[in-house]
Amino acid sequence: MRRASRKRSTLTNRAIAASAALILGGGGLLAVNVSASAGEDGSGPSGPGPGQSGRIQSAGQQLSTIDCPEVANDLSEVPDSARREVDRELAALDSQITDAYKRFADSKEQIARDPDLAENAILRPLKEKRLASVGRIATAVDRTAERPQGLENLAPCTLRAGDDAGNGGDGQGDDGQGSDQGGDQGGQDDTETGNGVGNGGQAGNGPSASDFVDIQSVQPNVQQPRKRRGASRGEFTTDCGRNENGTFNPDNVIVAPGVSNGAHHMHDYVGNQANDAFASDDDLARGATTCRNQGDRSTYYWPVLRLQNGQNENDANADGGGKDSNVGEIQTPTQVSLKFVGSPVGKVTAMPRFLRIITGDAKAFTNGDANANASWSCTGFEDRQLKDKYPVCPEGSQVVRTFAFQSCWDGKNTDSANHRTHVAFAEENGGCPDGFRAIPQLVQRIVYDVPPGPGFAVDSFPEQLHKPVTDHGDFINVFDSRLMKKVVSCVNEGRKCA
Repeated sequence: MRRASRKRSTLTNRAIAASAALILGGGGLLAVNVSASAGEDGSGPSGPGPGQSGRIQSAGQQLSTIDCPEVANDLSEVPDSARREVDRELAALDSQITDAYKRFADSKEQIARDPDLAENAILRPLKEKRLASVGRIATAVDRTAERPQGLENLAPCTLRAGDDAGNGGDGQGDDGQGSDQGGDQGGQDDTETGNGVGNGGQAGNGPSASDFVDIQSVQPNVQQPRKRRGASRGEFTTDCGRNENGTFNPDNVIVAPGVSNGAHHMHDYVGNQANDAFASDDDLARGATTCRNQGDRSTYYWPVLRLQNGQNENDANADGGGKDSNVGEIQTPTQVSLKFVGSPVGKVTAMPRFLRIITGDAKAFTNGDANANASWSCTGFEDRQLKDKYPVCPEGSQVVRTFAFQSCWDGKNTDSANHRTHVAFAEENGGCPDGFRAIPQLVQRIVYDVPPGPGFAVDSFPEQLHKPVTDHGDFINVFDSRLMKKVVSCVNEGRKCA
């Protein structure tokens, strides 16, 4: 999906901010209405207590989303012959959750009156569909390899409540130092201002006020491993633009190849312009690129960031957009930086062509943060990084998303069944785990000029409620061999190249 790029002036952005919410003093934090309705949520799970059902939590809690086990995490070994069918069924599982979430969102009032409705009309039918899909996955693998055991135990899902959004949350960032001041402190009625954050976001499914924290209240928390003698200290920068031409789609050729709308949220694309669900390696090799150096036909993509100001994008009635509860104006970044850096303990080796890397977890809200790798900050404050909060930046400062991709490769595979085990993060000392070798590390930095305050969110799967912890980035290496050789030599020799 493509659209014409729109450039917003700072004056226009500030006008939007004025119409979105009331600006308080201090750090420029916005006050929003956080009076809770059914389905509101903070950030983090709330498990069942004594006397509660394991599937439907007590009526005293506000049920917010559907929580399903991630089947892909239990599929580390899938034969190549079964990969396409397995990927298709994994995508079907995502669609089943999306459909069930829509039924849940449309039925919250009835469920509040009759909790049995959730079990009978939503959870049980969802379980039956998931059982069929995991059965087909097991059968596909069983044709040429050992049948995976226990997948049927991953079929049942639960309804889950989060923290009470009305209390403003605890404001804890990744370092536990944050302070959320956005509670119920005189905010305006969101229906009048056009700002949907306080009542579950413009689409009604997040984010909530407790997902934001004033960056000035966060203590510096960035630490880097000490570079040893022999470290690869150089960097290579590739300039692929900011998606000024508006290349978007809700596919994910890594996770759901051959499946339209496999992501259920919209992605920004820079670099390779042939990337959609059906792109083969040959398609990518031949594809046009927005990168200045035409030897880089790699594809770089991430969920779009939207301004939730009451205005709709032209995908309001499209898959990945409004049909999947992703609404608001898509923001074109003011800066996109793509750098490849070295290892603090030694030299790097070339990436294989068509290596696929996903960093972060699009389902981290329900999966937990084991694979989360989003870093949120503000210009001028990038020694303070947040994993599970959006930053509220002071006037004149811009929102920054940073992804430091996995920098260790197993030396054999360009992908893996769960799209994770063929690459790894460096260990605490900067070295790679046993059996892995260091490769140039992609560090992706994306900057946005949005109004100060809680009025924006990244696209997400509908049931992930636009949580900041679900942010993620995707990369497929399509450097030609000559340029990759230059990347490695620049990094290993301590030079800065472009």
